[in-house]
Amino acid sequence: MKPDPEKIKNATDFYKDVAPYLGLGLQLAVTVVAFVFLGIWLDKKFDIQPVLTIIFSFLGVTIALYNFIRSVLKSGKK
Repeated sequence: MKPDPEKIKNATDFYKDVAPYLGLGLQLAVTVVAFVFLGIWLDKKFDIQPVLTIIFSFLGVTIALYNFIRSVLKSGKK
């Protein structure tokens, strides 16, 4: 039984449309986690726990959401 070329074309088109969005969730999570760990490391270095962890957590979430929204809007214009 041969694969249907129309189904293959539809699947290829689907993945081309979805591909720009596949890495956004991972990028968002990695950015937040990186900033949290940076805050923890700086708190230990300067012995002022949990001040910098909280500040860098909010900063990480803000930057991650900014990049996420910017990427979605940029992909939507294409």
